[in-house]
Amino acid sequence: MTDMGEAQGSTPLVRSRWRRRLRSIGMLVAGVAILSSPWWYRPVLSNLDFFRVRRVEVLGARYASPDEIVSRLRVDSSASVWDDVGPLEERVRVHPSVRDVRIERKLPGTLVIRVTENPPVALIQVSGGLVAVDAAGRTLPVDPTAVDVDLPVLRSRDTLALRLLGEVQEALPLVFARIGDVRRTPAGDLAIRLNEPAARVVLASADLTVQRLSEIIPVEQDLARRNATATELDLRYRDQVIARLP
Repeated sequence: MTDMGEAQGSTPLVRSRWRRRLRSIGMLVAGVAILSSPWWYRPVLSNLDFFRVRRVEVLGARYASPDEIVSRLRVDSSASVWDDVGPLEERVRVHPSVRDVRIERKLPGTLVIRVTENPPVALIQVSGGLVAVDAAGRTLPVDPTAVDVDLPVLRSRDTLALRLLGEVQEALPLVFARIGDVRRTPAGDLAIRLNEPAARVVLASADLTVQRLSEIIPVEQDLARRNATATELDLRYRDQVIARLP
């Protein structure tokens, strides 16, 4: 009787152990499935019509044509949002106006292209008119007649001036927005013409830095407080900003 009671009492214990083992096995299988999902879920989902690419959104493109960026994807109706976006990003990245790109998925059928542009910093005078260039002097596919571009004008691809403009555009956007044109003086210095609200010329040596250029800001503020007008701000003398009054 005692042996039979022990045998009957052990049955729930054995079942409980089996349940724990099955639960552990199930968790192990689920874990393996989750860890291995990058190798199987995309191929499986990419075959479903529900995830076919039906729409492409381009964000961050101001100068580059969104239609041109989309055309570089070469995505047709058979493409899936689960396809590898790496090759698509590379196709867009070779666009001269694109500095970087990231493609995201918006389920069920939209690709979102987030573009970081390689912005134009100047318009260069050429025989055919004006062309937009970046800080390295590369021509960008920007049509000044079709896109609203308010950029400084240079007479040539002055690499030092272009690099400076690129730095000013990033660090001193309000100053950059006022630059009308940049030219070289006969002595090789820079003459930067600033537009309104206070039109004046900034004279500087060829090795002008953004930090040095920023020193005109407090001088201009002081001129405005005193209601004074300066036609030139001269930065060619070390540690000085000379304001020449009319």
